[in-house]
Amino acid sequence: MTAAPHQPDLNPYIKQVRASSLLPWTGEVVELVGMMVASKGPAAALGDFCEVTTSNGRRIRTQVTGFRNGHVLSMPLEEIDGIQLHDRIIARQDDARVAVGPGLIGRVLDGFGRPIDRKAPIRSEDYYSLYRSPGSPLDREHITKKMLTGIRPIDTLIPFGEGQRMGIFGGSGVGKSTLLGAMARHNSADVTVIALIGERNREVRAFLEHELGPEGSERSVVVCSTSDRPAPLRIRAAFVALAVAEYFRDQGANVLLIMDSVTRLAMAQREIGLAAGEPPSQKGYTPSVFNLLPRILERAGNFQSGSITGLFTVLVEGDDTNEPICDAVRSILDGHIMLSRRLAAGGHYPAIDVLNSVSRLQSQLSRPEDAVAARKVREAMALYESSKDLIELGAYVNGSNPRLDAAIRVQPDIISFLRQDTSLDASYPDSISQLHTIAGRL
Repeated sequence: MTAAPHQPDLNPYIKQVRASSLLPWTGEVVELVGMMVASKGPAAALGDFCEVTTSNGRRIRTQVTGFRNGHVLSMPLEEIDGIQLHDRIIARQDDARVAVGPGLIGRVLDGFGRPIDRKAPIRSEDYYSLYRSPGSPLDREHITKKMLTGIRPIDTLIPFGEGQRMGIFGGSGVGKSTLLGAMARHNSADVTVIALIGERNREVRAFLEHELGPEGSERSVVVCSTSDRPAPLRIRAAFVALAVAEYFRDQGANVLLIMDSVTRLAMAQREIGLAAGEPPSQKGYTPSVFNLLPRILERAGNFQSGSITGLFTVLVEGDDTNEPICDAVRSILDGHIMLSRRLAAGGHYPAIDVLNSVSRLQSQLSRPEDAVAARKVREAMALYESSKDLIELGAYVNGSNPRLDAAIRVQPDIISFLRQDTSLDASYPDSISQLHTIAGRL
């Protein structure tokens, strides 16, 4: 009896065939107004990517943003020089994925997921979809373990856990980038994924070399799309960062995702919406902006395979914390850290306004005795703040209020506790010990 011939494993080939686009759906450019390309065809869905081939041989990638009068509307992800009427445009389904692998750690990527750090090519192991669903809410695990940042006031008074989503709110020039860099260097996560959306070109290298440094870079993946890049590419960079974070999460890692900033992401979406003919609503932001925010923010969380802890910065326009983007983001996230211009102006770093900051999971993450100590310190800070004018004018008589007397007595210790040098990685046991020492004097 003859042995059965060896059967080759065809699964890798079948997978490649299924992932490839067998028919190059094509169309032609019929109109170009501003940054919006209108074309007759191709057969593409909202959010799909296309490619325009110009007469001089350039290939310009675009993303479908809408449809009007039977035409496909798409916005370029690159410079549009050279586009002419009747140029060929084809649909590219494979562009909605990003190559992932362990070799991404320590690298800097652009909005297409390509390395821009002039190092060796990255070897990919898989491809991840940019637009994955956040998943069922019943698949989320409870958040029970703290994410340590090495920042004393955060770890003790505004603690957050692995899989939690926190916002960092502040105006320009109050130390957001410095704080993010310190947290990226000193956090307890396995991998850090940093998305720099709409940053100035100058600030990207400064952040990498001065704020993040070699210590943070060696366990981080940075995805950046600067302010000069087209709006769809800035938004794509955010989804690339999310896909990279989900890859490491699926490998069992606890990932810290830092996105700076959600406000510039919203501005990019507003630019796309207005160009596509959407009606402006709150402060000129289009409805699609408020549809995009939960699609981004809800991708972070705690799952069976691993966790993605989200830190999302919000640029507070005119120091108005009730403007539309601040309100929308705050309503979705699990807590917020407010940065104060008054504290920053006084040289207080980090310029965290503890009384206006909150973590919605503080009670679940802190030991009962630590929560009591934190509450005592917060109460003393609030009492001192409410009586500050009387104290500074000399109108308060010592002994009138024993609780206020204690708050005044420990105020220098509280200020010293809340301040921290940018290079210092505060030990959590030491921080908790200092917190209990201050609370014991109240």
